[in-house]
Amino acid sequence: MKLLDLVNPREIRRRLGLNQEEFWTKIGVTQSGGSRYESGRAMPKPVRQLLRLVHVERIDLSRMKKEDFEIIDHLKSQHPDLYQSLRKAVRSKRRKTEEYKH
Repeated sequence: MKLLDLVNPREIRRRLGLNQEEFWTKIGVTQSGGSRYESGRAMPKPVRQLLRLVHVERIDLSRMKKEDFEIIDHLKSQHPDLYQSLRKAVRSKRRKTEEYKH
């Protein structure tokens, strides 16, 4: 994701108003490990992806189940029109919510 390429994880954490422990433990990284990433150590791709999902996309992984991903895959492959329609509806709802907040 472009945001992760452009923004240091420290900046993402600060924008969210979280301390290192709160931020990094949500994705299974210790505070000291997160501190190293914030200081410039390269993050492995799985850690970058978890950071994106949890802190950029704001997905609560504790609520996700394997079946949820299987349903998404099924919709994409077997009912692409329905998948696209649902996706557009969710995006529209998100935009309206964001407009309301501002």
